[in-house]
Amino acid sequence: MTEITISTARAQLGDLVRRAAHSRETIALTDHGHVAALLVSPHVIEDLEDALALSEYERRRAEGTLGEGVPHEEVGRMLGLRP
Repeated sequence: MTEITISTARAQLGDLVRRAAHSRETIALTDHGHVAALLVSPHVIEDLEDALALSEYERRRAEGTLGEGVPHEEVGRMLGLRP
């Protein structure tokens, strides 16, 4: 993770955003030596959300608290992928 002060980042914001977006580099913006905010690629957040959802599913499955679910064929019909 790259750390950069807010005052320095102000002049480089466009470049920093592109670095975070395209290289998945996390850039920490610091204020008085402390991390105040992070620039993170949306893809990284999506990956984290997917991992969290999978973890939640696995936990519920292990506990036996999963709902009944929807059959695969029905999902296809709901999405307009099947007649």
